[in-house]
Amino acid sequence: MSSLKYKEIKKMSIEEREKKLKELKMELIKSKINASRNKNSKTKEIKKIIARIMTLNNPERKTEKLNNK
Repeated sequence: MSSLKYKEIKKMSIEEREKKLKELKMELIKSKINASRNKNSKTKEIKKIIARIMTLNNPERKTEKLNNK
């Protein structure tokens, strides 16, 4: 898994971000399981990417909600 940068995430559509977010959440669960077995864990990096995606999605969701009213 490579680290997704802010610019790369910003280029994605909302649907692509949502799909990637689901994938990362599953990967986070798997990583937590593996972390209990050994010391090599990617959970911190996965959490950072999830936070980046959610940060970018928040303003767009708010504008969608305002437009739908």
